[in-house]
Amino acid sequence: MHSISRPRVEDAETIFELVSAYGTSVLGAPDMTLEDVQDELAEPDFDLGADGWLAYDAGGRLDASAWACSNGDSDLVDVEVIVRPGVEGLAEKLWPMVLGRARELGAARGHDAVTAHVGIYRADQAKQALAGELGFEPGTGFHRMRIDHEGPVPEPGRPAGLTLRTGESEEARRAAHRVHQEGFAEHFGFVPIDYDLWYARRQAQSSTDWSQLTLAELDGRPAGLLIGNNQFVPDQDCGYVATLAVLPEFRGRGLGRFLLRHAFAADAARGRKGTILHVDSNNTTPALGLYESAGMRRVMVIDVWRRRL
Repeated sequence: MHSISRPRVEDAETIFELVSAYGTSVLGAPDMTLEDVQDELAEPDFDLGADGWLAYDAGGRLDASAWACSNGDSDLVDVEVIVRPGVEGLAEKLWPMVLGRARELGAARGHDAVTAHVGIYRADQAKQALAGELGFEPGTGFHRMRIDHEGPVPEPGRPAGLTLRTGESEEARRAAHRVHQEGFAEHFGFVPIDYDLWYARRQAQSSTDWSQLTLAELDGRPAGLLIGNNQFVPDQDCGYVATLAVLPEFRGRGLGRFLLRHAFAADAARGRKGTILHVDSNNTTPALGLYESAGMRRVMVIDVWRRRL
């Protein structure tokens, strides 16, 4: 028998132990840090008292964590159920609760139906099979790419008319928000959000460093954006490119490649062992080819499965 309770901020270490056990069973090592778990619990769209569940066995061991989280006011809801390896029956109990909550979140935002998204490691064939049984279908795959830095990396030559600004000022952040929204408008699962939520989400993450936001302007006009953070510093000592966007009218001029190599140089200067990013294999721009040509290699794939509810 398992008892069900709601997650609390104080449960971060317990949840971290669970997700580490799961990650190790699938990948051979944990893929989340304690800071990652704390950041998820602090997500502005996540209601601790309504959107999550923790399942404890009779001895008080956490055996499962489940949640549903809305994505702004859209009809997309991110969902997840993580069960301790070897524990039977909990997934079947928790998934209906999670999907029911996803429907509630959609209805509260005025949607007659919602699309639930769950990210699953491609290496976890059992969970992918379960997703299929639950009515989910593959949507896309996100490749985790990495390049290693064995010493200083030269700063790339700047395109003519290019100026760079970092994200310490609200003016630069607001311009960066506009570039992000326009640059990602056609990407899989992208949901437009206003500046306040965009800012609040990043402020809630312990990995955020506004000095690692680079706004690129060509001839005085915002043209591209790179947002780096420290998400992969605690466990892999690597920089992370969380966002790389170039506005459509400025594509094909080498700006994306410049921003990527600028990030490599900055991470190497910080003493990082490498740089990591994720790229959608169905990206509307040829991003995967760009990253491979820049020397990055694929180290993992996380597939996004979706179901209309």
